[in-house]
Amino acid sequence: MPTILRIGPYRFLFYASDGDEPAHVHVRRDDCMAKFWIRSVRLAVNIGFPAKELRAIQKMVEENQAEIEGSWNEFFDRR
Repeated sequence: MPTILRIGPYRFLFYASDGDEPAHVHVRRDDCMAKFWIRSVRLAVNIGFPAKELRAIQKMVEENQAEIEGSWNEFFDRR
């Protein structure tokens, strides 16, 4: 489960078993986790984050979308 980015208390990562799904990123902080689709950035799953924090995290995903998608493609060897 490679960490691809850290911003403040947030860890952005993939799971090795995620390769069969569309490109996405998991974001963790403490016991909270969210999953965002990357290509059209939107929330897929939320466990524990309040709405205001999710909006801030989604903005971080949008701002780093190219880097996240590039890391996804490299990790899962897609072109």
